[in-house]
Amino acid sequence: MSQESKTYTPIKASMFYHLFYPWSDTVSFFNIFKYITFRTAYATVTALLVSFVLGPWIIKKLRANQVAAKIRTDGPTTHMVKEGTPTMGGLIILSSVVGPTVLWADLSNPYIQLVLLSTIWLGILGFLDDYLKVVKKLPKGLVGRQKLIGQILLGLILGFILYTNPVAKNFDTSTNIPFLKNYYLEFGILYIPFVILVIAGSSNAVNLTDGLDGLAVGLVGICALAFAALCYVTGRVDFSRYLNIVYLEGSGELTVYCGAVLGAALGFLWFNAHPAEVFMGDTGSLALGGALGTLAILIKKELLLVLVGGVFVAEALSVILQVGFFKWKRKRIFKMAPLHHHFEVLGWQESKVVVRFWILGAMFALLTLSTLKIR
Repeated sequence: MSQESKTYTPIKASMFYHLFYPWSDTVSFFNIFKYITFRTAYATVTALLVSFVLGPWIIKKLRANQVAAKIRTDGPTTHMVKEGTPTMGGLIILSSVVGPTVLWADLSNPYIQLVLLSTIWLGILGFLDDYLKVVKKLPKGLVGRQKLIGQILLGLILGFILYTNPVAKNFDTSTNIPFLKNYYLEFGILYIPFVILVIAGSSNAVNLTDGLDGLAVGLVGICALAFAALCYVTGRVDFSRYLNIVYLEGSGELTVYCGAVLGAALGFLWFNAHPAEVFMGDTGSLALGGALGTLAILIKKELLLVLVGGVFVAEALSVILQVGFFKWKRKRIFKMAPLHHHFEVLGWQESKVVVRFWILGAMFALLTLSTLKIR
């Protein structure tokens, strides 16, 4: 594994990497723990198993405490049958992402520290929102302004850390422009506001997409797979040189985190597939959306996030256009927003909308990976 950036002071952590790899000089088998691919595979499997073990118990507790979703009356009428389904299932996702990452990733790696900070921060923000809505019975939970403040504060902290204490020697305030070779967009002093925009935009986009059984978490799994590939090649000198992309020392460790997200997404999908046994709520959607944004920031692929998360972008834009056009012309562009509800109103079955959006998500992910060579 690459050495960590000298611009960052590491912390000591107890996990499989630190426990077993030091023994590799004595027992050659433990040498396997230095390989990112090995730890990524097992982080994925561990996350899946954590979901399977904790999932039924958490769902049972949520149901026993009547932590149930309240279905909006202004949504599709077919959704009324979902009234009473347990929510805050994002607790399953958070456990399945954070736990395996702690076990299999190098916690002294600054990239891992920052992506975990983002995941946990937004997970707590989403939990507060869900708690106020379903436990305290406040219809709006955290008002939009309060939620946005939490997202902005995280972006401010993350941007400030990266601006003043970069995670790699060549980590700067520029970002790669997709499809163009050796062209970069330089933000300079505007880098911190840019980070805030990415964090708030990505977390809210996933939050808006979480409206159908399995839709958001399936798309996140696809994005996690694409980001795993991007993180891996960005952290390899040979691959990054061959593909002519920026090499960031130590960023390959994020591949392990992406594996955990993929495993958590697949595990949660087991319970969230139609008809859903549990909803992720803001606890999961804000955390996962923020995680995707943070990954893009850390490997300098912020603009590619728009492509890899193309479905999320379309969902967010549909809401912005619907609200803006209605205020302007008192007319609607879509039958209903976000976009997935538009197709439901047109008569598509929920499962058809979900699977077709997954197909689009896979197409966007493949297109994203193709940009590594199409430049």
